[in-house]
Amino acid sequence: MKLRKQVTVCGGAIFCVAVFSLYLMLDRVQHDPARRQNGGNFPRSQISVLQNRIEQLEQLLEENHQIISHIKDSVMELTDTGAVSPSGHLPFRSANGSWVLPFDGRPTFLAVKPQDCQFAVGSHGQADVQMLDVYSLLKFDNPDGGVWKQGFDITYDPDEWDNEPLQVFVVPHSHNDPGWIKTFDKYFTDQTQHILNNMVVKLPEDPRRKFIWSEISFFSKWWETADIHKQEAVRKLIHAGQLEIVTGGWVMTDEANVHYFAMIDQLIEGHQWLERNLGVTPRSGWAVDPFGHSATMPYLLKKANLTSMLIQRVHYSIKKHFASTRSLEFMWRQAWDTGSSTDIFCHMMPFYSYDVPHTCGPDPKICCQFDFKRLPGGRINCPWKVPPKTVVEANVAERAHLLLDQYRKKSKLYRSKVLLVPLGDDFRYDKALEWDQQYINYQKLFDYMNSHPEMHVQAQFGTLTDYFNAVYKTHGVAQGTRPADYPVLSGDFFAYADREDHYWTGYFTSRPFYKSLDRVIESHLRGAEILYSLAVANARHAGMEGRYPVSDYALLVDARRSVGLFQHHDAITGTAKENVVIDYGTKLLRSLIGLKRVIINAAHFLVMKNKEFYRFYQTEPFLETVGGNVVYLVLFNPIEQERLCVVTVLVNTVRVRVLTEDGQTLPVQLSAQWSSASQMSALLVSANEHGMSCCYSNILSSLFLFSALSSLVCLLHPQSIKRKDDPQEVKVQMQFVVYGTRPSKDKSGAYLFLPDGKAKPYNQKEPPVVRVVEGPLFSEVVAHYQHFQQTIRIHNVPGVDGLSIDITTMVDIRDQTNKELAMRLVTDIQSGDVFYTDLNGFQMQPRRHYLKLPLQANFYPMPSQAYIQDSHHRLTLHTAQSLGVSSLESGQLEVIMDRRLMQDDNRGLGQGLKDNKKTANHFRLLLERRSTGNKMMDSATTSFPSILSHMTNAILNHEVLALPVLPKRRGIPPLQTFAPLKSILPCDFHLLNLRSIQSQQDPHSPSPYTALILHRLALDCGRLFKNLDLQLLQPMSLTLMHAGTPLANDSTISLDPMEISVFKLKLR
Repeated sequence: MKLRKQVTVCGGAIFCVAVFSLYLMLDRVQHDPARRQNGGNFPRSQISVLQNRIEQLEQLLEENHQIISHIKDSVMELTDTGAVSPSGHLPFRSANGSWVLPFDGRPTFLAVKPQDCQFAVGSHGQADVQMLDVYSLLKFDNPDGGVWKQGFDITYDPDEWDNEPLQVFVVPHSHNDPGWIKTFDKYFTDQTQHILNNMVVKLPEDPRRKFIWSEISFFSKWWETADIHKQEAVRKLIHAGQLEIVTGGWVMTDEANVHYFAMIDQLIEGHQWLERNLGVTPRSGWAVDPFGHSATMPYLLKKANLTSMLIQRVHYSIKKHFASTRSLEFMWRQAWDTGSSTDIFCHMMPFYSYDVPHTCGPDPKICCQFDFKRLPGGRINCPWKVPPKTVVEANVAERAHLLLDQYRKKSKLYRSKVLLVPLGDDFRYDKALEWDQQYINYQKLFDYMNSHPEMHVQAQFGTLTDYFNAVYKTHGVAQGTRPADYPVLSGDFFAYADREDHYWTGYFTSRPFYKSLDRVIESHLRGAEILYSLAVANARHAGMEGRYPVSDYALLVDARRSVGLFQHHDAITGTAKENVVIDYGTKLLRSLIGLKRVIINAAHFLVMKNKEFYRFYQTEPFLETVGGNVVYLVLFNPIEQERLCVVTVLVNTVRVRVLTEDGQTLPVQLSAQWSSASQMSALLVSANEHGMSCCYSNILSSLFLFSALSSLVCLLHPQSIKRKDDPQEVKVQMQFVVYGTRPSKDKSGAYLFLPDGKAKPYNQKEPPVVRVVEGPLFSEVVAHYQHFQQTIRIHNVPGVDGLSIDITTMVDIRDQTNKELAMRLVTDIQSGDVFYTDLNGFQMQPRRHYLKLPLQANFYPMPSQAYIQDSHHRLTLHTAQSLGVSSLESGQLEVIMDRRLMQDDNRGLGQGLKDNKKTANHFRLLLERRSTGNKMMDSATTSFPSILSHMTNAILNHEVLALPVLPKRRGIPPLQTFAPLKSILPCDFHLLNLRSIQSQQDPHSPSPYTALILHRLALDCGRLFKNLDLQLLQPMSLTLMHAGTPLANDSTISLDPMEISVFKLKLR
């Protein structure tokens, strides 16, 4: 007992040395009752203002003195009794020497209702085609298919169209990458602006001409510089059906590495721009260039009220299989859908590419002759050595029959007698000459075909929706409805191979520094959106809108667009030229600085106890995002759940103490900041903060899983993980391995992963420098190797934060040549050949390791997590950045951390990957025991993370932001916790965004409306926000373009599991 007493005293003395307060004392400052009666009016004379401030300061000092006395008494009491301090928050060492954080009496379990689990247990809608089954079925061989190299010979009966003529829709398009070989701005200046300038001149020349456009990032930039006549011409073309905006996202997003928050955000940004400027609502999706396709995209498009979609880059063996079974058009259904509510009609292009040689039919040698930009004398020609011919009266019959033969062969791969023929390529139609070459020659061919009934064809230019509407009409069904006998498909289309064994799995990791930066900025964007919306609503409520910096909205718009731009399929993928990557990075960094300002300004207003004291000075911020000599600290918790976690800030003294708002002492741990393996550079203090008793979310929500930390926590051994509540130990060995690239012919590059065989163990001559830190809040082991620094940390905290192992790997392979570094977990979990990876942080997709496929084909994107499991355990690797992952043996998980490649991989980039940066990859490793109930939930096509897993992912991806209060000459006014949510939220609910909607008049100002985007819950919206009046509650489509009937303010809103819903709010 004496030893324990001494240890406790020692611990109390160390961690209660200095006053380090969280703005707390200030909110105790009491004001003069007489002043309150004056309705908060300031005294008229400057002297009385000064006098009041001096009185306030005296009160503050008195309060400060009382708190210090209270702390001193607590320490004395500790010395006398050897007990834990009255606050119950100070750590002590147990008899075996380990640190214990006292239990503070709050609920520490997750409240999960039985019905919450019914969705996972229940049966899901049956699809005719499951992509996992297709993978099992196919041989993935590559026999020569003749003119269609990756396909087969197509034949037809000439009489097939006698009763129902073939309808052909030729759809001119221009694929504009918002950055790839050139920067976004350079592409716009050199090419895109000319395409759109020519469009408004050339389309009106003939009402039969059609064109489609996808990327709103480019279109909006052009619109800003276009004169009123061009803008009016665009509106007329759209109204006449000659111009169609397809998908309408800010970019044509990548689908592998992106998080669903950003996928939705860039779609909203594009759609809101279209609604405000053109009054357009897109109907059809167009994705010709993303390198593989995710099942999340059809769900989002469906929720945005699109009725049809098109995809192109799919593995050539899958295309061939779908073509042979005439399944290239299908209803794409979510694997977890219990009915058919998520179905969307999808068209898959059948051939190698979206360029003209691969879109008119199976023979590129013939199709190339109908790309009239390649007429002799131009800058590009046909590789098959047969050039196009200008269509004249003498050759029109021969040309028309040759082209119709290709059309007929292509149509045999589909179930309707309606044919889609895209006509375009990258940055096409930038010269007026090409508009004339394509449109005039094709119109001659169409006129000839249509005037000869014996050809049984009706050919015309069309938009994408023209084509889809003709398909629906020919089958007699409504738009977006499943035609009879069309298959239903579930699953995704990763990994993509365009030829041979060239799998596009390298880009899942390429340039990981930027993949990581993207997620940091997304978290800041979400946090800034929520805080800004709440701050503006509260300012309106208090009648202080004129005093709040509402103009911060322009910073939000800039960040939305920079983040949106980076979701482009050559940006977050890491597949652009080095100077373009720098341009993206510069835009992202500018946005991050702006977002920090939005957060600081919103937090400043929201934590003011008396809003009358609120003053905003542009040049004198109230808060900052970094700080050395911290006295007061505002903490922002971006997630909607209460959390108990460790917050770390930089300090300049070893004498540190942290107090909560109500004067309770928090446990702290002082540690060093290291500039190298053995050189200390600064001091860090880590405080254990419960919930957000300073800012944003102070909701008690029955969040924590276990009742007492001391008996239930993960312990890390060199070779195993053991949960203290589980008698069984799981062997987990961490290895680092290195892949090379092939010695000859095709080599790995930004897109492709072409390894030289199995990975080899990472070796270095010198043993690593190992540093061990042990303390009450966390303990960690840091191992310094030549090319990476590995930190493994265990948090000694009750609840979610203490139930997983924190892993940070700082990778630096800048001195390597053609090497890829991977982290491999080797366990005794009997997972067989099955593993699970997420799609866009939205849903889980079961995967299989196939020996019939090359090693590189078994890698998949991991935007947020991957896991392996058997009947006893599940081991999940959560990630804060998107990387490539696989399970090459039973019980293994393997992540590619970084790749340095010295050559181009012949996909158009013209560079290798040599601009590597020192990159921190951050993970959480979560071991869970599986019960009988878990096993019932297994199915071949669906799998779901646990509640604990969802929470672990949230805390990893949305770190608490520590905002030091800057010292003020006039003193710091009273502050208080801001907790906006009125009722406890379910723990399986995610507030995806609270996004202020743009004003219709000024795109850089907010309207009075806010978009509330929710993912899965049933809640009472009428009582969602404290102290605000809800004046409108209206269901909307995902991108706010389609409105439902407004609901009563006290309506109960029910969402099915996995569902994302959007509501338009008016808060005051």
